[in-house]
Parts: sequence; structure tokens; C-alpha cells
Amino acid sequence: MSSNPDAKLDAYWMPFTANRQFKQAPRLITGADGMYFTDDKGRQVLDGIAGLWCVNAGHNRPRIVEAIQKQAAELDFAPPFQMAHPKAFELAERLIELTPAGLNKAFFTNSGSEAVETALKMAIAYHRVRGEGARTRLIGRERGYHGVNFGGISVGGMVGNRKMFGTMLSGVDHIRHTHDPARNAFSKGQPAYGAEFANDLENLIALHDASTIAAVIVEPIAGSTGVLIPPQGYLQRLREICDKHGILLIFDEVITGFGRTGNPFAAQTFGVTPDLMTVAKGLTNGCVPMGAVFAKQFIHDAFMQGPEHLIEFFHGYTYSAHPLACAAALGTLDTYTEDGLLTRASEMQGYFAEALHSLKGEPNVIDIRNMGLVGGCELAPLPGEPGKRGFSVFLDCWEKGVLVRTTGDTVALSPPLIIEKQHIDHIIDTVRGALKRAA
Repeated sequence: MSSNPDAKLDAYWMPFTANRQFKQAPRLITGADGMYFTDDKGRQVLDGIAGLWCVNAGHNRPRIVEAIQKQAAELDFAPPFQMAHPKAFELAERLIELTPAGLNKAFFTNSGSEAVETALKMAIAYHRVRGEGARTRLIGRERGYHGVNFGGISVGGMVGNRKMFGTMLSGVDHIRHTHDPARNAFSKGQPAYGAEFANDLENLIALHDASTIAAVIVEPIAGSTGVLIPPQGYLQRLREICDKHGILLIFDEVITGFGRTGNPFAAQTFGVTPDLMTVAKGLTNGCVPMGAVFAKQFIHDAFMQGPEHLIEFFHGYTYSAHPLACAAALGTLDTYTEDGLLTRASEMQGYFAEALHSLKGEPNVIDIRNMGLVGGCELAPLPGEPGKRGFSVFLDCWEKGVLVRTTGDTVALSPPLIIEKQHIDHIIDTVRGALKRAA
């Protein structure tokens, strides 16, 4: 045994974490209930980010806990290849009752990253089985986040996630992001300006030709890059261009799915239905890893050809539709339904917006963005030290008993959908104090 008093922290290489900083002053969570975490010192910490955009129903919900416990004792695992278990079918049926019309096939994965890889493979294979095998090119967006697997970082546009990992997938291009603070700073809800950014897609089609392009993937709200809300008309224009050229449109709703924008899915909030849609996080309230891809009927049906004994789509995971994950998801859907959580953000968004935008005028605040129960407060970076000011605000809030998330110098908020007005006030007041101290 090492004499290092912190040796117990040494073995774990932490994800997306400043490991050296963390291990000097660990932030350890030991329990959770409702709107609060408990840390290893016994403090109650208000959860301002729903764990990691995922605990939409709040923590320790009885229906979900009981469903997982019961399932573990009844059926711990069932092979998903050439076999299945009843809850997988039950869950798929329940989910397509919530999805936008036409998205009526569910393919299960274990994370948002896996859901993205699945959707990209579906898109390319769909064109191939239809005899358009030249359509292999994928179009993403600058500042987009689509998980951390090679497909996801290839179509993604966050430099820190890409620069270390070589050339990635070939045949990928990107349209511009929609962040336009010169015209849209401090917009409440959808910004008025920027629909024309979607016309970048026409430029790429002119460059590559539509006959080579399989799909376009975007987040309805770009979350991990700092909460970028789509300009009015932007997503509609993307849909029109994709339809015109026979290109599939993929929405990554891993963050926006399951009530975050005031509807079950952001596609419904914005009135635009994609051809493929990825989800995860809120699917199980974060309790058991799970993701899914929803596909339109015509995509599914294109694969259903050839001899019936042969596999139609050579893709899947050992843990696709895992029994515990399905049970957790069903318990989660019951909880959302009983508490009206899939539309609750529409009731709370006005109060949340006013509270969040009250930070305008605080030190170094250069933009505020919001939609439903998700918000971003962008700070001017310290000269030569990007991200440091945001990180100091994150640490300050943690010390004061509120968990927020920072991405670069943007403070991101995505609280559980059970949030009450007093919780919003507490979060915003804590952030306000941290901004003043970080000035």
C-alpha cells in the first residue's frame, strides 16, 4: 500500500475532468434525493444540472428504484441477438406514443454516443440498400456535440473533442454554428436572426453534390457547447433543404429529449420532425445507461428485404434493451406521466427565463440564452486563460451548495423538471454571488 494519503484516488482516470485539480480537492457525492445531492461531508447540494442533463424527474424516485430492484431479481439479462424479453417491446411501444408522428421504430443502445453511431450507420446503410451507395458523406455542424465515439466526434464540431484523435472519419463536412451575439445577445427563447445560416447546407451540396450526401446531424439546441438556441426558422430551413435533395435529417436529442423544452421532444417544440432522432440521458432518468434511435417507417422498411432468415441490419450491442435499463425506462415514463413532467418546463420557463436574464449586467456577463428549462450564461474569458473564469464560478457555486456546469466560460443550467421557484431563486442567487466574486 502506498503511503500517499490520496492513494485511494489514484487508480481512477476520470472522464472529462481536470484530474490533477480534482484529486487535490475532491468533490465526492455520496447520496441524492429529489432536487439535492449529498456530498461526503454531509452537505446538501442543490442539483442545477439534473446530474448531467439526465435526471429530469429528480433523484431517488420510488417507481424507478422499485422497477430496477424487481427486474434484477426477475431477469438480470437476456441475449438481444435473435432473442428478446417482453419489456423491450413494451418500452418501444410506450416511447413511440411520445415521439413526433412518423418516428415509430425504436432501436436501443446504451448511451447517447452509441445512439449517434447507430443513427449514422442507419443513414449510410439506408441509402445503400436503396441502390444509392454513393451517399456516404455526413454533414455536422461547428460546435456540435454528438458524443465521443469516432463517428460522433467526426460529425461533431467541438475542437477539444477532436484535435487529439487524428483524421477521424473521412467524407465529413460541417456547416456553421448559429451563435451570433452581435445580433442576438440576451435573446429570450429563439433568437430572431440567423435562419440563413441553414443555407450553408446548400453551399455544401453545391460543393459535394447531393448524390454523395447521406445525412445531416444537428442538435436542436446545441447543449454541451454552451446552450445555443436555434434561430427562428433555422430548423425549418434545414428540413426543407434535406427534403429537396433526398438527404436524411438527424436530430440529436440526447440533451433536449424527455421534457427539457416543454414537450416530450424538442422536435415538437420547434415543429420540425427529423428522419432519425437519438435520445439517451432522460430516457431512464440517468439511473441505468440507455440510449435509443427513433426511425421513420420508410427507413426501417428499406432494410426489410431478402431472405427472412437473414439479419437485415448488422448492428447492435450486447446490452441493447438490457432488462434493467428497460425496467428503469418504464418506471421513468410512469413517473413523467404521473407528475406531468414532460410538459412542466412550459409552465416554469417564464419564471426561469426572468430569473436567468436578471444576471444581465453582472460582472463579465456577455450573453444569456434560454429555452424551456435549459439556460446558458456566457462570460467574458480571462485574457489568455479561456475557461478559467467559468471554472472558478463552478467551484464557487459548489462551495456554496449549488451544482452548475461550465463549458468553457459558459455557465450551463438544466435543472430537474421537478424544480420549484424557490430552487430557481437559490440557483440564480448563488450564481450571481459567484459572478461577483469572480470579477
